[in-house]
Amino acid sequence: MSYIKSALLDEKGFVILDRYDQAVDPQEWNDLEYVDWKSSGVTQFAPLASAFGEIEANGFWNHIPPRTDKDGVWIDSQVAAAPHLTARAKEPGANVGRCRVIELQPNDYANTLYNLHQDDNNRLNPDGSGWIVRGFFNLTDDPESFMTLREDRWDPTTEIRIPLPAGAQIIVDTQRFWHAVWHKGPEPRYCLITSWESGPALDAYIAKHHGHNNHVNPPLDQKIMDDAQAEVHRRYAERSATLAAQGRVDRDSVDSEA
Repeated sequence: MSYIKSALLDEKGFVILDRYDQAVDPQEWNDLEYVDWKSSGVTQFAPLASAFGEIEANGFWNHIPPRTDKDGVWIDSQVAAAPHLTARAKEPGANVGRCRVIELQPNDYANTLYNLHQDDNNRLNPDGSGWIVRGFFNLTDDPESFMTLREDRWDPTTEIRIPLPAGAQIIVDTQRFWHAVWHKGPEPRYCLITSWESGPALDAYIAKHHGHNNHVNPPLDQKIMDDAQAEVHRRYAERSATLAAQGRVDRDSVDSEA
């Protein structure tokens, strides 16, 4: 199938935009209603737009009728509490699917690698339409934390680590990348995540904010990487053995050995 994609995102799978100066904005993420929803670590979410305008964070394909991650319904109470965040999510003028603020508790590198996951935003996406990508706007100041991306979940040489100071703005093809955030803390991290449909509107927004994909990873000691990778393989082997004893197959562990 063929989809409309943004050139920069199609090239490397991520785009870094100008940092947003949110110093004068109210901290609206503190005023939202959150629901438990486990993603990549200890998390909860405050939806601004959902499948039917309810305060829930489920994938659109898990609803009836099932559909792709487009045409999200804005939640009046949440939008009223966070008008600035809503305006930022709507600024590109692209079709919005899910839009929510994530709260992530501090974690470590091994847990980040264990929680790497791919999204399934384009399930049921019609051929010839725009490919769904995700915008990540960091709301708290977490310069020592990193958006962690891998094209191959088990290959550290494919890893990209993008720092997350306040106002960092990144767009990621999260169906292409295995991704999670390494958040060193000590306080929770908050980030606005918006599903956008690729197309001319998103391309213009990327150009307006000087989007680029030139990035050099911050240094990370090889021993830290090796130890974390070994710990992840140990955890998956342990999980696989537990499931095997129950007569079940751990597909993730099978993939880890491929």
